[in-house]
Amino acid sequence: MTLLGAPAQRDLGAAAPRPVPGPAVVTVRDLSVAYGEDTVLTGVDLDLFGGEVVALLGASGSGKSSLMKSLTGFAPITGGSAVVDGHELRGARPRELRTVRAGVGQIFQQFNLIPRLSVLTNVLAGCLHRTGPASALGHFPAHERRRALELLDRVGIAHKANEPARSLSGGQQQRVAIARALMQQPRVILADEPVASLDPRLADSVLALLRDIAVSDGIPVLVSLHVVDLALVHSDRIVGLRDGRALLSGRAGELGSATLHELYADEEDPDVDDL
Repeated sequence: MTLLGAPAQRDLGAAAPRPVPGPAVVTVRDLSVAYGEDTVLTGVDLDLFGGEVVALLGASGSGKSSLMKSLTGFAPITGGSAVVDGHELRGARPRELRTVRAGVGQIFQQFNLIPRLSVLTNVLAGCLHRTGPASALGHFPAHERRRALELLDRVGIAHKANEPARSLSGGQQQRVAIARALMQQPRVILADEPVASLDPRLADSVLALLRDIAVSDGIPVLVSLHVVDLALVHSDRIVGLRDGRALLSGRAGELGSATLHELYADEEDPDVDDL
């Protein structure tokens, strides 16, 4: 597959940058990731600033998940650099990686809850890294329990706190996962296809919630999506990956479906709205 345009990332929003407060929480420069001889990312640049939502778009195999994993040290960085909250991940020692991961809230397509445990306990799992061994047995400090209930109220399902996670709908489970991520007191949130298994109405509500969290808490949110329209509505900036390279980057308001269609140019009968 031939990369459209120049090999380097094309910044379509450079003409009218949006002011952002403070330094970048995440800085990626000339990043390469490879699994053995299989290179999956090459020369990727990315900045994430507090208070913004950045959408990753690209076909399956474009490198979206690998980019996400590189920001927590779960993908092998073979070139360039990735700095998260002041920590350089390339060559980081296990202790430093644990520190980084504790400060990164992760949200997944399949929710990753423990079905038999209560909603409240699933949220409390987000503070295990700071509460010690006793909490692994279910003994959480009172102030952490209060915080978990506050977060459940914030995401709109405090009334489900004592119910098992398996009894909730998909949209409700994703809200539990968001509350769990916030329980970590994260410096950044990574959401990997968080609405892929939800219907359009629920997808809109979950992404709107993530946008509110980014703005209200000053946390950058990086979210990978397949649906172009959702990215245009719910993100501040869009980064498009293709063949492991950042093909385009720009303000969501300055991009349109036709431009983003380039990311899928070699797909058979691509229908961007369904990707």
